[in-house]
Formats: sequence, structure tokens, C-alpha cells
Amino acid sequence: MMTKKQEDIHRLEELDKKHFLHPTTSIKEQQEAGPAFIFQKGNGIYLEDIKGATLIDGMSSLWNVNVGHGREELANAAKEQMTKLAFSSCFSTFSNEPAIRLAKKIAALAPAPLTAVFFTSGGSEANDTAYKLARHYWLLKGQPERKKIISRTKSYHGVSMGATSATGLQGFREFTKSLAPDFLFVDHFDTAAIHQLIEAEGPETIAAIIAEPVQGAGGVHVAPKDYFKEVKDICTQYGILLITDEVITGFGRTGKWFGIEHYGVTPDMMCFAKGITSGYAQLGGVMISEQIHDDLKELSSGTLLHGYTYSGHAMACAVGLKNIELIEKEDLVENAKARGEELLQGLKWIQSENEIVGNVRGLGLMAAIDFVDPNQQPFQPPVSPLIFKEAARQGLICRAVTLNNQDTIVLAPPLIITNEEVEKIIGILNKSIKKATKN
Repeated sequence: MMTKKQEDIHRLEELDKKHFLHPTTSIKEQQEAGPAFIFQKGNGIYLEDIKGATLIDGMSSLWNVNVGHGREELANAAKEQMTKLAFSSCFSTFSNEPAIRLAKKIAALAPAPLTAVFFTSGGSEANDTAYKLARHYWLLKGQPERKKIISRTKSYHGVSMGATSATGLQGFREFTKSLAPDFLFVDHFDTAAIHQLIEAEGPETIAAIIAEPVQGAGGVHVAPKDYFKEVKDICTQYGILLITDEVITGFGRTGKWFGIEHYGVTPDMMCFAKGITSGYAQLGGVMISEQIHDDLKELSSGTLLHGYTYSGHAMACAVGLKNIELIEKEDLVENAKARGEELLQGLKWIQSENEIVGNVRGLGLMAAIDFVDPNQQPFQPPVSPLIFKEAARQGLICRAVTLNNQDTIVLAPPLIITNEEVEKIIGILNKSIKKATKN
């Protein structure tokens, strides 16, 4: 006989299966097993579910809870702003103080000369906005044929129609066969392939190249040292815009405020989301260079016919301002760098302890560990989903990546993590690998 609490939990699980269509989830698995966890509380790097299990949030939920869970400062910032002005439209030159001040603050943090911000509700909207702004820019410049966007294999740029069409992970594009036109793909680290594609398509038809400084959802692939300098040189040579997708890598995740800073390159546009509010409010955006902003001001004659209801949302921007204040006050960018180095060293130790571990890589608090069979090929079927499930049983949330013939576990814990907590993650992961693959 179930207790009252068990009955309540069972009722929630059944309601979940009946009414909640989960994002990026196996519908069949959800219907058969119900929700793996129903979380009710977060504190620091930890999450607690309604059954009392406590887990390390080794993914910052979706790469975004940079300052950790349960931060009353952010709740208070939201409450204070909502009691004054939760939302007002930013269309038709209307504005609000938090949006203005946050735009100024981001401009001060971003690589020069990125100076102006268009706000969105999240990362997919930010990427879609960047594509539209790039194409609109070339229309205004009298080059309407420049509309193609070059992306890369293993990239992830979101799930709205434009963002999906730019995503290099084939599985996402196969979700629907009706994709937006004029998106092209090259091997993720092959600059010669970019040259060849541009020449084949015609430089006069290319609007922009989009790239993540570190490919996140595609398996944490860190670019070679000179890769982005070569890409920037290509863009300069052909007059093409460079867009960096910092949705995951922005706001301290890689040990710098923005991932592209590791490569000494400044993009023409930069997309952001996730870490801007640490997930406490829905917010994203696109930064554009001062030159592009000046050109838009000079060449535009009518309304910029692009905008979301919540562009410049007052409460979300107030949370963003307080979140950045916490990152600065607690020196979390530097902590991400230091703890990231420890995390990478820990993964290398796991590599030495387990024959099935292949490549290990990371930058800041983004890291990945591959699994290979005795022939140095990914396992068939992959073992990372087994390790992911075992790690959850042991108290660690990580992510398994199996798209594009990968067999990978990735980690991206909150930037507040301590040395002791990094060691705890390494210990749980090592134990989970051994237990999940012992046969």
C-alpha cells in the first residue's frame, strides 16, 4: 500500500505522461517509464527531486545555470523589478531602464567593437535574428544575392526553423524535411573546405559564416589554436560576416567572458543567451559591431520589421544585470578557468584508469570524454547512454552524445563549483564508467 506521499508522486508522474510533451526527449521512454526525476529544489551545484534524491548538476541543467541554483539575489532582483514594471513593449522606440543598462553592460564586457544589442527570449531566437540581420544588412548594402549562411558539421544553433536549418547535427535537421533554404555546411575544423565552398557557391552569394567558439551540444569540440584567425581572414578576404554563437560559451563558461576571446578574434555579430541570466529568466540576444550598427542607421529608411514580444523584457534584463554582478563579484570567470583545468586533469586520470576511454578534451568548465572499443572505434551500440544512466543513479547529471557516430559524455557544471566538488564529479564518473561497462 502506498503512502500519501507516494500517491502524490505517482499522480504527478501520470499527469506528466498524459499532459507534458517534453523537449528533446524520447516520447516512448517518457510514456513507458515516466519522468526520470521531478526536481523540486536546487542549491548551489545540487538538485533535489521529490523522492529525496540529491544529484550534482554536472551540466548546469542546460549549460546555463552559471551561478548555481537557489540564488536569492536573483529572485529578489526579479521581484523588485516585477513590482515596479514586469514588462512593457520595446517596439516603436519604447524602452525601459533595465534593458538599456544591460545592453550597455554587455557592450562593456564584449570584445570591441561589438557595441549594440538586440534582445530575444533565448538562443534559438538569437541565432534566427543573426541570420535575418545579416541578410537584411546585405540588402541595405545593395547586395541582395548575399543570403547564404555557412555553418559547420557537429554544430548546434537551436531548434527554431532557421536555427535548425543551420545546425550541423544531422539528426536535428532530419526531424523535419522542410528546412529553410540557403544554409551550407563544411567540416567543422577544415578552413580549406570553407575556401572551396565559397569559391564553388560564389563569394557574392555568401552572407555570413556562423560558428560556436567551442561546439557544445555537438560533443564539446575545442577549435585548434589558429582556426578562428583563419576563418576571420577568409571572411575579410571575401567580405563575409562572421557570426559567433556564444549561447553556451558566453558569460564565463570557458574561463573568459566570451569563448571567442581565447582566439584573439572579434566577430561581426555575436549571439548569446543561457548564462546571461543563469537560467533564472528567459533572455538572449545578438550583438552587432559598431560598423554594422552605423551602416544600419545610415541606410535604413523604414521600420526594422523584426522583433519578439519579449525583446528587452524588463524583469529578465534586471535579472541579467544582477547575474553579471554576481559573476564579477565572485570572480566566477577565473574560477571557471581554474576548476576547468582541474576537471580536465581529472578526466585524463579517468582515461589512464579505463582502456575504453579515448579522447579527452575541454576548455573552462566545458569538457568531454569519448569511449572507444579495442579497435579505437565508437562502440556499437554506444556505451555513453549506459554511463549517463549509471551516473544519475550514483548522483551525477551529465550528458551522453551519440549523434554523428559519437560516443561521448560531456560535462559543464556551474561556475561556482569548488575543487572538492570537481573531485567528487571525477570519482562518481569513474565509478559509473566501470560499473556500466564491466561486462
